[in-house]
Amino acid sequence: MLRTKNGLSQEELAERIYVTRQAVSRWETGETLPNTETLKLLSKLFDVSINTLLGAPRKLICQCCGMPLDDSTISREPDGTFNEEYCKWCYAGGEFVYTDLKELTDFLVGHMANENWPPEQARAYFEARLPELHYWQQGEK
Repeated sequence: MLRTKNGLSQEELAERIYVTRQAVSRWETGETLPNTETLKLLSKLFDVSINTLLGAPRKLICQCCGMPLDDSTISREPDGTFNEEYCKWCYAGGEFVYTDLKELTDFLVGHMANENWPPEQARAYFEARLPELHYWQQGEK
């Protein structure tokens, strides 16, 4: 779908990512999958995450704030490649925005609490869930 949406033949795509037309054909029929390096090239070429290329088999969430991720919210490394671990608001320009769990919790409560989700309930939720995320389990921030 991405190939045809971008107006590329199998041959043209193959040339751009240094594989054979037959390899592209086998991927499209589901016979094989591209290797990791080829997936990175395809991700960059089509500006979609590797998770999207593979049919979104994983439900991605930001490992800092817990937000569900899709291609429009996934962070990027300074070279433009996707970082599928974090949202673009927690990891920007190659650096983490939040280094203090209380600061992030206060921010989230201030922006997420509403009449259906009172601040004390939102705070309890974030205080329980955020420490379970990979970013916060890496040690002192």
